[in-house]
Amino acid sequence: MRRAASAAIAGSILTVKATTRWQTLNSTAAEQAWAGKTPAIVAFWHNRLAMMPVCWPSREPFHMLISSHPDGQLVARAIGHFGIGAIAGSSTRGGSDALRALVRRLKAGESIGITPDGPRGPRMRAGEGAIALARLSGAPVLPVSVSVSRRKVLGTWDQLIVPLPFGRGAVVWGNPITVPGDADTTTISNLAGQLELTLNTISAEADRLVGHEAMSPADTPLTNQENVDARA
Repeated sequence: MRRAASAAIAGSILTVKATTRWQTLNSTAAEQAWAGKTPAIVAFWHNRLAMMPVCWPSREPFHMLISSHPDGQLVARAIGHFGIGAIAGSSTRGGSDALRALVRRLKAGESIGITPDGPRGPRMRAGEGAIALARLSGAPVLPVSVSVSRRKVLGTWDQLIVPLPFGRGAVVWGNPITVPGDADTTTISNLAGQLELTLNTISAEADRLVGHEAMSPADTPLTNQENVDARA
């Protein structure tokens, strides 16, 4: 049943990919990673997960951090149809093992994908995991977002977007974020705020390009440093 469900999900994504009129902004930011010259930590919001296979048009190795929960493993099987590998783990399950596996992949020259607000939220609020991984591996964080005009938004914690075929699509890349190897806790917090702001900005732009209003982050109080980053 799980194999059948994953095949159905993959088939649905393939149909959307083939029948959608796509436009891409700032793709030059990703060209080094696509060419296998500079491995990157591709960061995107959890609610865009179902659309992410369209963002990696390269045959260079790419792996995504997926929750070890059974639902996550269903997603892992589905993205496997696109040649995307999966590393099981999250901030709450298998975190340390997953972190070591991600660092090994990056140091081997392979790019990885990560959701800074996964696996449980709050929605569209960046944790520090992607930035900490960049400090350990030396790889830049590469923000990306994608949206489609025809979609269904589920009532899940992340407001998961289910793409539908025969519409318009937009992929928007942000500029890479480099993290110094000696970054302290304050720097990591600042850069996490920068990543959150960038992801929300490019997500709003992707939504605008296909005719939707911007989706809002979870209504949680900002930290003092996030307020500083937002004003900056």
